[in-house]
Amino acid sequence: MPQPPHVPSIDADAVAEDSIVLDVREPDEYAAGHIAAALHIPMGAVPDRLPELPDDVRLVVVCRSGGRSARVTAYLRQEGIDAVNLEGGMKSWIAAGRPMVTETGAAPALI
Repeated sequence: MPQPPHVPSIDADAVAEDSIVLDVREPDEYAAGHIAAALHIPMGAVPDRLPELPDDVRLVVVCRSGGRSARVTAYLRQEGIDAVNLEGGMKSWIAAGRPMVTETGAAPALI
């Protein structure tokens, strides 16, 4: 899939605690560790699950390193949804010292 044209992005440090985060990674990636309260919709399922997304707030879209989330951000913006890409993905989130969680209570990891 070609890289999208420039999409708006946000640094991990600038993501507010009450931001709505859309995690587009695969289920095993998400299960290993994710941002608390993130909506999880794998990239390939986003078009079919579009009605599940809030359309009255800005979404912060995240993946592992920012490539998949940039493509999803571009798609969402074409669909009229206010979305920004988390620059550098979960890698930058971790580098910024931001917290991750798991549903199992296991130590979060990035895979």
